[in-house]
Amino acid sequence: MTKDFLAQPFSRRNLLRSSLLLGAGLAVGTAAAGCATPTGRPGPTTVSLALNRSLVTLDNKLLQYDAALTVQRAVRQALTEIDQNLRPRLVLADEFRLTSPTQWYVRLRPGIHYSDGSPVRVDDVATALKMYSQVDGSFVGGFFPEWPTVVQIDETSFRLNTQRPVPVLDYLMSNILITPAAANRPEDLQSGVGTGPYVVTAADRGSGTYTLVRNEKYWGTAPHVESVQVRFMPDETSRVVALRSGEIDVIDSITPDSADQIAGLSGVAIDRADGVRLNQLFYNFRKPPNSPMADARVRRALTYAIDGPSLIDNVLQGSATASRGVIPLRLDGAIETGEYVYDPDRAKAELNKLGVRDLQIKIIWESGEFAADTDIMESVVQMLSAVGVRATLQQFEPGGDIAQWRQGKAGDWDVLGNGYPSPTGLALTIMQGMYAGTPEKEATRDTYHGFLFPEITALITQASEEADPARRATLLADAQRRVWDTCPMMWSFVPKAVLGRRTRIEGIALRPTNSYDLSAISLKG
Repeated sequence: MTKDFLAQPFSRRNLLRSSLLLGAGLAVGTAAAGCATPTGRPGPTTVSLALNRSLVTLDNKLLQYDAALTVQRAVRQALTEIDQNLRPRLVLADEFRLTSPTQWYVRLRPGIHYSDGSPVRVDDVATALKMYSQVDGSFVGGFFPEWPTVVQIDETSFRLNTQRPVPVLDYLMSNILITPAAANRPEDLQSGVGTGPYVVTAADRGSGTYTLVRNEKYWGTAPHVESVQVRFMPDETSRVVALRSGEIDVIDSITPDSADQIAGLSGVAIDRADGVRLNQLFYNFRKPPNSPMADARVRRALTYAIDGPSLIDNVLQGSATASRGVIPLRLDGAIETGEYVYDPDRAKAELNKLGVRDLQIKIIWESGEFAADTDIMESVVQMLSAVGVRATLQQFEPGGDIAQWRQGKAGDWDVLGNGYPSPTGLALTIMQGMYAGTPEKEATRDTYHGFLFPEITALITQASEEADPARRATLLADAQRRVWDTCPMMWSFVPKAVLGRRTRIEGIALRPTNSYDLSAISLKG
């Protein structure tokens, strides 16, 4: 295993600086050889995006990492979307209003149609909800306390009915992408048409490469940019060099080192936004009762081993904030429940008091889950070692089988490095997805890593049905305090959304969800 980042404070920075200074040297040659498009730099009517994680589908039933939103919503759209102020905005619907505690009235925009010219129908919405609800291990499914049913009124209007009140359904429906009913399936779709401003003309999910071209039949305002090239470029140094050389126009999810190195360079700009993603080292709650990790006191003791301030200052270099609760505090309804305290002596004393000696744990994560992921993980290993805990790392490549591990269907693990987005901007949504586990969900491995506490679920369920905002906030606050008491995470932090772009790109309004409206960008000159 390589040495901890904190023991080599200049390695990452020097590597990046060397790559930039070399310019057309080895680093550029490597990036160009491995990732260059046939035409080199993007053309005058094309924008080229390089993502740090492979985009294996333009659907979101199973997985939706933050930056994927930008590309997915350029092809497929929902009834609503979450805007830059984290509020719902109408898209395919031109009316979406609550008419009774368990009923919403929705009307589709007049003349709305797909890229092949076929109209969007009410049955497409009904079918989409059915398909999302039938997916095992669904990312989106965890946000819904129950699935609404569609009752058609006429060709363009319908009611969304629920058994119990769901007062934030207009937020939740922003996650349901609409596609023609006949082509929809309970799985991530690999092809098909959408209503978005772009259509896919070429796709290679193995390499994460896509070509999007302006949808000439788009129902809304035509996008400024004619075509978009999407590429998967996992190595950050290669992405930065490609941006600097002009081979790539936009790179996402970059580390502070990268931002520092390209800030002020001619032709390059940095965009930042306060994020709403929770990056965490989450414990495995499927451990057997006799496992030390099943004891909240052991889990809490391990938190004292993690030097969060050093990780924030030295690895993340101030580009994130340490969590002071179980969800990001920017979310509507979030409260402070406590903070992570670094006290290695206390960690050793607590473990010794509990009779836990020679503890061995396994930490897993997927490459690119968050910026500086490897540096953080290697640092955590050393921090745990300092309190007598032996930790081993297992890193999964994008597109691998980590989903099977996360669901407890493959190998065993103790801690997962993971990021959980909040696509609605609501505390309720992320609480529902992470902490409202039920026995039924666990039977299909759809709880969040086995987190199942009936009393917490009951509070979140009550909050999800509460129409009164003040009462809902009170219930959510109680739930958050109880979640904190279970000690679900060894450590967590909230990163800022950061991207780099060529200054020829204008109109990027980076949202807290680390995404932006692709149709709104333009090319200077």
